[in-house]
Amino acid sequence: MGSEAGRRLNLDTINQHVRAAKYAVRGELAVKSEEYRLALAKGATDLPFKQVISANIGNPQQLDQKPITFFRQVLSLLENPQLLDKPDVLVNELGYKPDVLERARKLLKAVGSVGAYSASNGAPAIRQSVAEFLERRDGFPARWEDIYLSAGASSGVNTLLHIICKDSSSGVLVPIPQYPLYTASLSVLDAQCVPYYLEEHKNWGTDVSAIRSSYDKAVADGIDVRAIVIINPGNPTGASLPESDIRAVLDFAREKRLVVIADEVYQTNVFVGEFISFKRTLRRLQQEQPGAYDAVELASLHSVSKGMVGECGHRGGYFELVGFDPAVQNEIYKFVSIMLCAPVIGQCLVDLMVNPPRPGDPSYDQYRAEYDAIYRGLHERATALHKAFEQMEGVECGAPQGSMYLFPTIRLPPKAAEAAAAEGRTPDEFYCMRLLEATGVCVVPGSGFGQKEGTLHFRTTFLAPGTEWVGSIVKFHREFMDKYR
Repeated sequence: MGSEAGRRLNLDTINQHVRAAKYAVRGELAVKSEEYRLALAKGATDLPFKQVISANIGNPQQLDQKPITFFRQVLSLLENPQLLDKPDVLVNELGYKPDVLERARKLLKAVGSVGAYSASNGAPAIRQSVAEFLERRDGFPARWEDIYLSAGASSGVNTLLHIICKDSSSGVLVPIPQYPLYTASLSVLDAQCVPYYLEEHKNWGTDVSAIRSSYDKAVADGIDVRAIVIINPGNPTGASLPESDIRAVLDFAREKRLVVIADEVYQTNVFVGEFISFKRTLRRLQQEQPGAYDAVELASLHSVSKGMVGECGHRGGYFELVGFDPAVQNEIYKFVSIMLCAPVIGQCLVDLMVNPPRPGDPSYDQYRAEYDAIYRGLHERATALHKAFEQMEGVECGAPQGSMYLFPTIRLPPKAAEAAAAEGRTPDEFYCMRLLEATGVCVVPGSGFGQKEGTLHFRTTFLAPGTEWVGSIVKFHREFMDKYR
């Protein structure tokens, strides 16, 4: 037969930018962990563990975080509005509070049906809810016209990078270590990642001198640096930025005419200090120095996937644009229109996140109790995991500040590095693979997020319940170190 009978696509003929992209949180280790999970489900008894702990990704409900009752009850009525014809049954027999029914009716009026498309940038009434939330959070006005509802924050990032990156010379400053969404997306766009290193010895703080150095080098190399990404609170580091750091970044962005992408999806996951938004800080600077910051372009993102909501699978999020040219916003609208709209049920969940029950509402007490219990549980598990790392030889880890992760430094014996090289792996990849094989705990090597040369890390969530899995990490580490001394 002629060559026409062969497959058109192979690894050499597909888009090579996709092939080059790397996304470690769902990479080889994650694939291997799912193979183990399937084997256990089929009754395997030859593994040295009884369960797989997916500590590689911030997926709260996979790790037994319970949904907020108010949210799920409202969603159930949105999916099946006929239930609203039986209010007595809902309230008296199924435990629905009257405000659940009221909210469902309000949202159905706003969207018509969760099975229908909305406006491409989201249902106007829900965008108005987001704007009102931002006004309450920051103390400054927000315009619903500047809110874009998205399929999680990741979709918003994809939109923004497509708009910002003009061609292969376009560069974006990205913090290292970083969430690999950014480097992978830039790779697919054939744009340039301009890394700037966070300061581990300063609780992973943002150092403008490091940003400036990276910027200058990139410009000297012919890169058109157009934007800077800030993840606050940090992923994978958990760092929560003080206002002084945020001001310094905004000053630099103004000086170099950089679009600021503020990834703020962990804004409710703060254990030390308080969350300070880029929007509030920018507005304060504009008040203090009228006219000086008016041209700063800021895009800030939030999501229902994290925080105490943890509804990753519903794919809801938003981004707000501040200081953007209206003509550019028209192009952004066109771009999001190509995908028609974000999932409407996810949009409704965004509304619930930004406008939850308030004091005096029938559902408030239960909502508050559930919300606070999730927060306390996350903080307690973060503290317990941090204490475990403090016991482990060659492991250093700052106290948990926020988000859902810890990112400890590990120092491994030379023999471990030799064994890793023999397998064609980096030492941190080797360590994490051995950890998975011995304990069923899946974490992500620091090389998947970027790290300073000569350092090794791994990222783990602290979402999984219980302490047995933490003990298994401590035991594994002791045996690993003894084996490779």
